[in-house]
Amino acid sequence: MSDILIVDDERDIRELVSDILEDEGYSTRLAANSDECMSSINSEPPGLLILDIWLKDSRMDGIDILKAVKRDNPDVPVVIISGHGNIEIAVAAIKQGAYDFIEKPFNIDQLMVVIRRAMETSRLRRENATLKRKEVSNSDMIGKSASFRAMQSQLDKVTKSNGRVMLSGPAGSGKEIAARYIHAHSNRANFPFVTVNCAGVEPERMEEVLFGRESSERGVESGLLEEAHGGVVYFDEVADMPLGTQSKILRVLVDQQFQRVGGADKVRVDLRVISSTNRDLDDEIAADRFREELYHRLNVVPIAVPSMEDRREDIPVLAQHFIEMCNESQGLPVRELSEEAVALLQTMTWPGNVRQLKNLIERVLILGDGTGPIEARELPSDEDKAEESGRVVLSGALATLPLREAREAFEREYLLTQINRFGGNISRTASFVGMERSALHRKLKSLGVVTSNKSGARVAQLDEPEPAE
Repeated sequence: MSDILIVDDERDIRELVSDILEDEGYSTRLAANSDECMSSINSEPPGLLILDIWLKDSRMDGIDILKAVKRDNPDVPVVIISGHGNIEIAVAAIKQGAYDFIEKPFNIDQLMVVIRRAMETSRLRRENATLKRKEVSNSDMIGKSASFRAMQSQLDKVTKSNGRVMLSGPAGSGKEIAARYIHAHSNRANFPFVTVNCAGVEPERMEEVLFGRESSERGVESGLLEEAHGGVVYFDEVADMPLGTQSKILRVLVDQQFQRVGGADKVRVDLRVISSTNRDLDDEIAADRFREELYHRLNVVPIAVPSMEDRREDIPVLAQHFIEMCNESQGLPVRELSEEAVALLQTMTWPGNVRQLKNLIERVLILGDGTGPIEARELPSDEDKAEESGRVVLSGALATLPLREAREAFEREYLLTQINRFGGNISRTASFVGMERSALHRKLKSLGVVTSNKSGARVAQLDEPEPAE
């Protein structure tokens, strides 16, 4: 539920609205009539519906569609648009559950304000429903960036199935939280979630840990697979699983049964398997470190968990979430983040990803004094600070360039950082850096900076020239 469905019988209107929304980082679907609209909604509910009241050559008009959506998908906000708008139609649409009503020809800025508010309202409702379900804190999914929404949409799609999921992403990006989210929203939520730390178990003990063991001295000792019966077993960093164990896990996936170490009886289990890796498993297979058959068994539904680099827009909300967590778990003060601190956090490098941010926030709260806003000076910098206040640290590479080249290099890196900080949103970037949007576009073109979609988000990168043939 992260995209927007646009329903209008006028092709030009559909495509215009779609172009505007995609430029702002949203993904869109289009429908020309009621049949296409309902088919699209039934296949996957959108995050928001933009709906024309009058639809030519359709079995249902906009009000009929609105009623059906509010009956079957009450959490989907609906924005009504019409070229024949009047007070009566607007009142009827609002009474049937529409979020708002906009009359054609509409103002683009007004449309964007309504859409953002509707999406935020929908997000808050979903979060409220989540709280009411009393989900455990370690399955909380925090974020609002396009890449995060794209990932969460994929997670939501797999929660009700038993399909095996492979989560890929760098260390510290939150793969286990994503796995717990799938479990918490599945029909196995009341059964165990068992983590197998493939890198933390000694290879010679892995089979005992997984399958358990039987001996005359100690009797039957259950393994992790038996403990997970009925629920989910999560193989954390599955690439670290010993090769010998991989072949036996493959057999468990096929037969749903195994023997304990030292035992003779078959132990039957009902498991859903979720795995994660921060490595390229194709490379591991090529190097004979991972079994290809097991890879195909585990990789039924691959889902990429984005790094902090791909979701800088989420850093403020993540930081505030960790502040509240530290308050609840350790009694540390609840402090806000100053604008300068937010800007610095969004421009720092995060090799440790979400885990690194969590640790940083905890350290600042422990070492800080007072309850006022967290200031930029309390945060570490990627560069050593200059001794004199107000000076900018100059990298060695930049210092070797002539002034013109150094200026271009600085502008290129500065704008790349700012665009990615704002989730690829050119309008917000232009406002922050103090440039007209058109001037910023020209500057980006001259510097060879382009934006493209990556992991559901819009990111800035250098325009690589086509290789010569």
